[in-house]
Amino acid sequence: MNAPFAAPSRSGPVLWDTAKNVVDVKSDECRLMILALPGFSLLSLSSFVDPLRLANSILGRSFFEWSLLSKDGQPVRCASGFGLSVDNDFKHANQLIMSGDRPTMVVVLAGEMVEKQVSASVINVLRLYRRHGVPIAALGTATWLLAEIGMLDGVPCTIHWDKRAAFAETFGRPQVTDRLFVRDSQLVTCAGEFASFDLVMEFISEHLGKDIAVAVCRHTTAGHWRSTSERQSAVGSNEGICKPVAEIIRIMEEHVEDPMPLRDIARCVGRSQRQIERLFARSLSISPMRYYLHVRLSRAKRLVEQTELPIVEVAIACGFASASHFSKCFRLAFGANPNAYRA
Repeated sequence: MNAPFAAPSRSGPVLWDTAKNVVDVKSDECRLMILALPGFSLLSLSSFVDPLRLANSILGRSFFEWSLLSKDGQPVRCASGFGLSVDNDFKHANQLIMSGDRPTMVVVLAGEMVEKQVSASVINVLRLYRRHGVPIAALGTATWLLAEIGMLDGVPCTIHWDKRAAFAETFGRPQVTDRLFVRDSQLVTCAGEFASFDLVMEFISEHLGKDIAVAVCRHTTAGHWRSTSERQSAVGSNEGICKPVAEIIRIMEEHVEDPMPLRDIARCVGRSQRQIERLFARSLSISPMRYYLHVRLSRAKRLVEQTELPIVEVAIACGFASASHFSKCFRLAFGANPNAYRA
């Protein structure tokens, strides 16, 4: 399970040299190859790379090295609109692995429209490195690419919460979770954004020891990093929402395709229907069942925008008895029919 983060062999422990204020790490370097597709999240990239830079600074040498590659070797534009220069192209990555030059890990970043970014060059480079046993880490939407080419069949994984519903409906075989990051054999999937920081901190800790990781974390002023067991922030985790309401919202989110009546939800949380209605009125100024409808319609909107599922299948996946009833509710909520969001 921990193979992707397995540290290189060492001839000795990680030691602080208090006189020089550096760390003595008797090990090989750690080289990362980062594949960036247009529209990738700059937050995901910087949250992953900057802690590596800080770790090198604390060590007093470049233990971590990384290179950034784009499909054609040209500058790649991130979601924020910046164009980043790169070190090489995907073809060069193929040549390196065929010559025996093997990085420690391949890291992949993709854009919001990842569904349209599966190409022969992306497939070839990922499959080639997979065959050569190089660990692959997908940040954010890049999990979609691994699933598209069959790498996640039967494998636990995660993806950013905004893509989770569309991912689950599109790919039936991956075991998608709402964790910040998931490690399975030679594959790592991460929700991206700030979760990329949590992932790389664990990476640093396992390669260089917890003391180094803590020093890096302290420098970023983050205070701590989250573990793989923690969930992505859900609707019910917003500040100001009490725990009972958050628990009810979690149940709603887990039962979108098969909506539960309020009496069953009340039974699950050990409260009366009237108590739940008062809690929602006080916390959210809305009735629980109207909020439940909002949860279902929000997921439906993501499925409409992010997948090519027929509208009737979207309706069924979100607990509506008919496409006509779904379309009516959708139009009332968003001001347009579902098909208009695909125009």
